[in-house]
Amino acid sequence: VQILLKLWRNGFSLDDGELRSYSDPINAQFLESVKRGEIPVELQRLVHGGQVNLDMEDHQEQEYVKPRLRFKAFSGEGQKLGSLTPEIVSTPSSPEEEEKSILNAPVLIDDSLPATKIQIRLADGSRLIQRFNQTHRIKHIRDFIIQSRPAFATTDFVLVTTFPNKELTDESLTLQEADILNTVILQQLK
Repeated sequence: VQILLKLWRNGFSLDDGELRSYSDPINAQFLESVKRGEIPVELQRLVHGGQVNLDMEDHQEQEYVKPRLRFKAFSGEGQKLGSLTPEIVSTPSSPEEEEKSILNAPVLIDDSLPATKIQIRLADGSRLIQRFNQTHRIKHIRDFIIQSRPAFATTDFVLVTTFPNKELTDESLTLQEADILNTVILQQLK
C-alpha cells in the first residue's frame, strides 16, 4: 500500500485525508512510530500484514488547506440483480390456445348477454385471459383469479386498471359500470 504523509504547520495528514493535530496523543504515537522507522499500528491494521510504502512531504511552512475532492470513478465490485436466466412465463401464443384457456375457465357465461374479454396480469408475471358477461361484477374477476391460482387465496391483493391507473375498490360494480370492458387489469399485492 502506498501512503503519503504530509507534515503541516498545524498537524499532518495521510494521503488527502483530514488534518490530524500534533497535540492528540494518538497522533503523537503515530508520528513516534514513523520517527523510529516502524510501521504505525493503524497502518498495520490497514494492510493486514502486507507491505507499506510511506512517503513524506514537508509542508511545515504552510497551514493545512483541505484538498478539493477529485472525481473518482466507481471502483467497487458490481452485483447483478435478478436471476441469470429469465423466468419463462407461459402465455397463450395462438388464438387456439387462448380459446382453450377460456373454455377451461370456471366462469359461467350467459351467451344471450353481451360479453367482453378481460386480460389479467398477475403479480407473479403470468397472465390470464377470460371472457365475462358485461353484467359480471369486479368481485367475479377476483374470484376467477383465486379459482385459477389458488395460491392467491390467502394473499391480500388489489385490482388496478392501466392508463390511467385506478384501483378498483368497489367490487360490487359491473364490468360495464366500472368501464373496464375489453381491458387489461393488473393484480397488485398489498
